[in-house]
Amino acid sequence: MNKRQRVWFITGISRGLGKALAQVVLAAGDAVIGTTRTGKADWTQDEPGLTLMPLELTDTEAIRKTVADAYALHDRLDVVLNNAGYGLLGAVEEASAEETAHAFAVNFQGPLAVMTAVLPFLRQQRSGHIVNVSSIAGLAPMAGSGLYAAAKFALEGVSEALAQEVAPLGIRITLVEPGAFRTEFLSSDSIRRSEDRIGDYDQTAGKNVDYLATIAGRQAGDPERGARAILAAVDAERPPLHLVLGSDALRRTREKLATLSAELEAWHQLSTSTDYPTF
Repeated sequence: MNKRQRVWFITGISRGLGKALAQVVLAAGDAVIGTTRTGKADWTQDEPGLTLMPLELTDTEAIRKTVADAYALHDRLDVVLNNAGYGLLGAVEEASAEETAHAFAVNFQGPLAVMTAVLPFLRQQRSGHIVNVSSIAGLAPMAGSGLYAAAKFALEGVSEALAQEVAPLGIRITLVEPGAFRTEFLSSDSIRRSEDRIGDYDQTAGKNVDYLATIAGRQAGDPERGARAILAAVDAERPPLHLVLGSDALRRTREKLATLSAELEAWHQLSTSTDYPTF
């Protein structure tokens, strides 16, 4: 029996991991409704199964309409993948209120608006899979990525809670936490540096931001392999809640878990001392 063609809604398919995802999904025989800010992408000529739609992640009303229009095309959505976003680099103190607000609007509030717009349709279907592309920064942030990490932490938190809320309704949630992939993410199209500079942070945040500039184009992660890994996770009978992608991301996650575990053990007596005494 032939596998039923699934319908994917993917934000941000003009380049990078979003582009690789759309291409891999289309090659697998599924349909893709992809969004870009302009509704155009230079790689999409004569792509059967692909529909392009414009979407601005800071426009909540536009998100609701676009999601409704996407659902109406096939009367269902099987996989909703929040990929669009950008990075904000710099020390926490260096980020302006405007830079912080915009980073949260695009990296957290936009994906949240997509989720709340699509959930009524998925609840009606009693099926669906929401995949949110987070970042290793959402699990194990480094100095210099604090505000970007904060937005991804928010996406991680809402996704983990949502997974518990919708599991009885047949809806699945997966968080993808990539490390450094060889995409345009470190280019000026996808990354921003806080305008302010404070010299006291040169050896912490500044050093890390400078390092990222040196690895642009040499990242270990292969976008096509990453896309295939995401497709494999979606295909799995029991998809993961957390999908860490890349050897660098796996290393940082393990280091974070080891540090957290050691700290819990070192402070467990003080932690438990705050309970009322039991008699």
